[in-house]
Amino acid sequence: MGVWNMSSDSKPPMKPGGIIHSYLGYDPKRFPPPHQAGDSDGVLESAMDHLMHYGSYRPLTDEELADAIEIDPSQIKGLGPSIDALIALLEERRRRILETFDPMPAFDDADTAYGEAVDQIEPPTEMMQHVLQRAVDAESIPVLERVWYQVGGEKSELSGPLMRLIATLGSKLEIEQLITNYSFTGRTKLSIEEAIDTKDMLEQIDELLEQLREARKNAKVGIIDLDKLREFVDEADVDELRGMQSQIQEMLQERAEEAGLERGPEGYQLGPGALRTIQGKLLDEIFSELEASRTGRHDGPVVGEGPVEMARSRPYEFGDSVAHLDVSQTITNAAIRSGAEARSFGIGAEDIEIHLTRNTPKAATAVVMDMSGSMRSGGQYVVCKKMALALDGLIRREYPGDFLSLIEMYSFAKLRHVSELPEMMPKPVTIRDPFVRLRVDMSNPDVSEMMVHPHFTNIQASLSLARKMLASQDTPNRQIMLITDGLPTAHYEGEQLYLLYPPDPLTEEATMREAHRCARDGITINMFLVPSWSQDSEDIAFAHRIAEATRGRVIFTAGHDLDRFVLWDYLQQKRRIIS
Repeated sequence: MGVWNMSSDSKPPMKPGGIIHSYLGYDPKRFPPPHQAGDSDGVLESAMDHLMHYGSYRPLTDEELADAIEIDPSQIKGLGPSIDALIALLEERRRRILETFDPMPAFDDADTAYGEAVDQIEPPTEMMQHVLQRAVDAESIPVLERVWYQVGGEKSELSGPLMRLIATLGSKLEIEQLITNYSFTGRTKLSIEEAIDTKDMLEQIDELLEQLREARKNAKVGIIDLDKLREFVDEADVDELRGMQSQIQEMLQERAEEAGLERGPEGYQLGPGALRTIQGKLLDEIFSELEASRTGRHDGPVVGEGPVEMARSRPYEFGDSVAHLDVSQTITNAAIRSGAEARSFGIGAEDIEIHLTRNTPKAATAVVMDMSGSMRSGGQYVVCKKMALALDGLIRREYPGDFLSLIEMYSFAKLRHVSELPEMMPKPVTIRDPFVRLRVDMSNPDVSEMMVHPHFTNIQASLSLARKMLASQDTPNRQIMLITDGLPTAHYEGEQLYLLYPPDPLTEEATMREAHRCARDGITINMFLVPSWSQDSEDIAFAHRIAEATRGRVIFTAGHDLDRFVLWDYLQQKRRIIS
């Protein structure tokens, strides 16, 4: 990998055509904002939300799942009484400490020790004496630490006395905090060390009480620090809690299995059934408020030859495919024709009924999802992944004859299966120079993708991969849905990969050449431009040029409504194809 300076004044030719759509001010009756999906159990939704936001960077562990799911404590036999008994024990221990001890003598001793430590320091200059006095009066450990560095740190003769001063101040402040936070009524005097130990003990008790009260509300026994609890209660009580924790863990694992989650070596993942359920929930959320007469999704289907059977049927005609035979209606017709007295009957040609099918001309779509570093801003990558999941679910449910290809775009372009979507994440920014000009020879066997900065945006490579995937589809209805937030910053010239920031005209020219190849192959590129903090008129102009080159459209989304815009657009295009 090396640095290469380049410049180019060439401009891509401007082509007429292209339509710009702006959905920022959409009619809420036609296209309402999202509503929260129902959460009856919470297991699948919690897992999905975790994977969407953290992907493979942070596996979904048993602890993460337990923290995200609400459990009814009444389902765990004996949990409430056991926790109540432990709370009573700890509260009694706390009360006895406060009624027994008096920390004020310890504070007086700490204050005296602090004054003596000050007297042991002899600053070499009057200015240093002034600086030290201000730090002593402030009674601030950070201020004293700055003085320690100012006098030379460990090399200074004042290093030891200053460190002792800081230590005595720390003890004084801890005891002062103890007196402030707790109301003592006892008469037994505490030393400095005993007062600090008492403070630690009371804080541990308070922390355990908070954990126990939280566990009593939601049965999250896993949040209780059992090792600390063992210091204050009997071992048998801790063992009982540990047994309940195992019982709750088994319950969580059962719920996870019922929800379709699969346990891997690093954590839970979405199984095929869970993925389909999530897709259904996303679709239900997207279409829950849309008016049936306006969406295009609920219109009466066009009857004709197609892969999707309808409930209605008609008499068999010569040439009809028996693949859509309505068996129940055919037998019913034969029974009626034979009469009620017949003990047996045969099926004649006039009895056969065939299901009507939906005439859905095939469409082929490639969705290019920007996973470059900038998509992390505002959580755009989460919306992008949800959109792709919903679109895949829509096609599987409504248009099973259609083809869908999913492509991840970053410095490279990668074909992805729908099951890989939840764990996809925007690439980390690995170089922060304001001016980047890099060329990588990808034909070099010693160079791998792992060695290349991943967070750039290679629209050219993504369009090329999408074009190859669509080339094998025997349909005139081919499109690329390109979801990005701005200009490309990476491209290929042969085996040479260029990473250029700020965006360079050479990258735009290479990208436009690939867009023209898509146009020659009859592929339309529809560009969904998501908002970004760095977006400007150049990003919009480039999107317009892509649309012009392929007779596509530019759609400006409102960010978190991307899934609605993409599915709405897909359905609108299907209506045009059918009609």
